[in-house]
Amino acid sequence: MTHLELFAGIGGFRRTLELLTNDGIMDFESVGFSEIDAKAILTYTSNYNTEGEVFLGDIVAFTANTNNIANLPDFDFLSGGFPCQTFSMMGSKAGFEEERGQLFFRIIDILAVKHPRYVLLENVKNLYTHDGGNTFARIVHELELQGYNVISNIFNTQDYHLPQKRRRVLIFATLDQLPEGVDELFTPKNVAALFDEHYLELGVSHYDTVLDVLAHQVHPKYFLSERIKPTILANGSANFRSRSDINQIIARTLTASMHKMHRACQDNYYSQDFIDTNGSVNPVENMTKEQLARLPIRKLTPEEAFMLQGFPATFAVNGRHAGVADGALYKQAGNAVSINTIYAVLYFLITNNIMTE
Repeated sequence: MTHLELFAGIGGFRRTLELLTNDGIMDFESVGFSEIDAKAILTYTSNYNTEGEVFLGDIVAFTANTNNIANLPDFDFLSGGFPCQTFSMMGSKAGFEEERGQLFFRIIDILAVKHPRYVLLENVKNLYTHDGGNTFARIVHELELQGYNVISNIFNTQDYHLPQKRRRVLIFATLDQLPEGVDELFTPKNVAALFDEHYLELGVSHYDTVLDVLAHQVHPKYFLSERIKPTILANGSANFRSRSDINQIIARTLTASMHKMHRACQDNYYSQDFIDTNGSVNPVENMTKEQLARLPIRKLTPEEAFMLQGFPATFAVNGRHAGVADGALYKQAGNAVSINTIYAVLYFLITNNIMTE
């Protein structure tokens, strides 16, 4: 099955399809990808062989000329995690009124010309409720206007053997008739149950807790300075109060801005004694914030962030060797789709003959 990846980032959908192919579940072949971020392109091309594929670049510029779309090679499956800032709880929530929100319609531009049999889109969970549900209803309506039948649900990364709390909407659309009762079948519980039965025999990475990905020794640059630790550990200010705890056994949601050093209620920080003892010593349980601030505390490395999204650590290493700095690697990890979540959903759709070759 041929595949076009839009808003590719570091290629989370592509990586998933490679694993499905290697596992003998279904064969996929990439025909091209779109991405506008130069650093993400470096990481992508340092990890995949893209020779002979179509590079769409900036999807807005590409779709502005319908001849570009018409000249794309035919493909069966389109995927994309279209930009989500305008729909997220942390963004402006302007939705389709803001330029990035309009990028969804560039997907529609391609679907209107190429009509791939299957589509899988990913976005933040807030997309479901944005503007009282009107935004999501509009998305479904636009897909239906192109002849697609649509199902969707919200899936949490931590349910698919990656220790990260990350809830995302996945929208599956097909030109085929969907089976009766598919909405009751396509649930996070059912998808997770099938994945649980088989994940150990599949090619996906899997970890029980963050301790399974944390390296015991890392470069000193990943440790917090004495100056920043009190700020990171603070429970907030007069305008923002929150419990800023470190050493979360299941990571908080990775964000594109994690390199900017937020509080420990927003990002993930770990004390060295917690790492060294594989969690048996957790100073959070008996120390004050002032005492904690005197301990060696570090942030995730880019390699660990990639692993929490289901990528091999080598993806970050290859990106770094291609000239991508840590700040950009953190952004790429935060923007990526979680491999196991996408794998579990596609595995479920294929196993239940909702998606066929």
